[in-house]
Amino acid sequence: MPPLVRTYLMPDATAVKFAIKTTLAMMVALYLALWFNLDRPYWALISAAFLQIRPMSGMVIEKGVCQIGGTLIGALAGIVIMALFAQARVPAISTLVIWVMFCTYVGSLWRNNYTYGCIMAAVTAMLIVVISNGSSPAGIFDIAVARLSELGLGAICATLVSSLLWPTRVGQHLSTQADSVINQAFENAALRLEASDDIAAMQQALRGSLGPLTTLETDSQAARFEGPAGPGRVRATHVLTRRTLRFLANLQALHQLMHDHADRLHPSSLDLSRRVAEGFREAEHVEGVPKARRELQDLRRLVQENKEEDLAPLDQRVRIGLRETIGNAMVMLDAREAIASPSSHNLRSSSLAWHRDHLAAGINAVRAGLVLSALATFWILTAWNSAMVAMLLGTLFSAFFASRDNPIGITMMFYKGMLAAIPSAFLFGHVLLSQATGFPMLAMIFGTPLFLGLLGATNPATMGYCLGFAIFNILLTMPSNNMDFGLDSFANRAVAVVIGLSCVAMGFRLLPGLGARLRRRRLINAISRDIQHLRRGSIGDAETRFSGHMADRMLHLAQHDDMLPDDQRHLFILGLTGLDVGAATLRLRTRLDDAPHPVIRRAHHQLLRALANGFEASANGRQPQGIQEAGQRLDAAIAEHGNVPADRRVLLEGLVERLELALERLARIMAERPPIKSESRDPARA
Repeated sequence: MPPLVRTYLMPDATAVKFAIKTTLAMMVALYLALWFNLDRPYWALISAAFLQIRPMSGMVIEKGVCQIGGTLIGALAGIVIMALFAQARVPAISTLVIWVMFCTYVGSLWRNNYTYGCIMAAVTAMLIVVISNGSSPAGIFDIAVARLSELGLGAICATLVSSLLWPTRVGQHLSTQADSVINQAFENAALRLEASDDIAAMQQALRGSLGPLTTLETDSQAARFEGPAGPGRVRATHVLTRRTLRFLANLQALHQLMHDHADRLHPSSLDLSRRVAEGFREAEHVEGVPKARRELQDLRRLVQENKEEDLAPLDQRVRIGLRETIGNAMVMLDAREAIASPSSHNLRSSSLAWHRDHLAAGINAVRAGLVLSALATFWILTAWNSAMVAMLLGTLFSAFFASRDNPIGITMMFYKGMLAAIPSAFLFGHVLLSQATGFPMLAMIFGTPLFLGLLGATNPATMGYCLGFAIFNILLTMPSNNMDFGLDSFANRAVAVVIGLSCVAMGFRLLPGLGARLRRRRLINAISRDIQHLRRGSIGDAETRFSGHMADRMLHLAQHDDMLPDDQRHLFILGLTGLDVGAATLRLRTRLDDAPHPVIRRAHHQLLRALANGFEASANGRQPQGIQEAGQRLDAAIAEHGNVPADRRVLLEGLVERLELALERLARIMAERPPIKSESRDPARA
């Protein structure tokens, strides 16, 4: 059954509650806006709708704060523009375009609700500049106050309804995401430690862990608005992100050893790895964190008890890797408990840094500027009042969709929702609404299409269609105390809506952003730079930047692999190898940065440089050079000038050998990969 049909024939309880809450918030906002006789009450409706898209209390408050803050900044920017160019329309529009480009650029660099605040700053300034055309200075200020009042009213209504009616909290959402991260990570561990050949299953488990992990890290900031326990949840989320990345990097290294170099390992190492894999599978399926922790404690004792003398360096490295993997898994469980109960489990962690692509942000800014410039030129040449609606849509959606994974697909989904909204708005918003008397009748008639649209907005496969249907019903009806039910007014708005969204679609078609090849190359260069930077600065700061950047990049690499045929999927391995090299670099720094002898420190730095250069070469399909020689120089320096036991030096030798094997394998894969072909994405997966 198609998702759209299933949504309306068999709606789940979550979708019904969401539709009721959002419709109620919108109707309350509309009633108050009409009662206060605001100029454009429909802005309060749109404000309440956007805030309720994710109706968790902390998320609504955070988005409301960002919306009001962005609106205030945009209002000030609009007032400044009109103060400078009140009688000069072209310079005012030109300055406005620059402001919209700046807001879009800054918003594209962020991953949370601050992006929404930037969009509101752009939209509010645009409305003030366009509506204030020919107004007096006092009129300009009144228009700015009106926009603030309308959007602020919608934010307040959405926040109150979200908190009072079927309230859901960000803490519950974070706990659910943490469960998904850990369960899928343990499934991935079981597959990799069994040396499985099922690449598709391993990729699915890895995506199933990385997707919720990125969502968890992005959404955790909203927990600050849910009481004193919020900061504890944020810190626990940072711990879970870091440890999960280390966990995945260790698994990648162990899988490569046992799958590609099983002949170089002792049979006991392979048997121990399979027993640990069974333990991870059991830990995944038990109920509750305490039982899972007991399973992992049993695994740790198993690995510690299986100590054998005279093992080769690679075999000892396998055992070290198994212990580190289990240790990371136990910290992941601690972080899961701290997310669920931050008052009883307090973890310390600094915030993470995100990967920011300034070239992609610049392209988004240029696209938004071109769309607004085209629509503004059309407005100036035609002097058509309804062109303001087209400019609004061009400014809003060219910035709003730019940060999404598949903006063209999402735009077309909204376009189809808009086309469905035209007859709906004509029937409910004009034919029936013109006969209504009193607000209760207005709410029953106008709320019907809104409720139907919002009913499907919780399903990712139908969100674009249904949310677009609800929003365009509002824009095509524009309820107010002095509504115009004339057919010509409705037709003008319908044409303006079509023109505005068509310009957005053409903007994404003509300037789609970074292609798959360029995006892949930039990700490779970014990972290489971060590994190079791991050699400098404090270890804590280096780890913070690297962990945060890699969490974001790994999701990008996962999405790129999804778009490629099965024989071209290689980016997972590239990202995981980068994680492995970065984690090994940090581990070497932790142990050797404070080495007393300068010869050891110099050899240590040479090895780190060789690893960073080796990853860059391997990612570009060239065999790494100088890693084994750098490792031997470090071993000789430690033997001559350091007081390190022989068994620790064997572990260092095993680490260097394992890393060299991993980079050689990556170089072969990248050299043999077929060229990336054109991208294709299902809009429903946007």
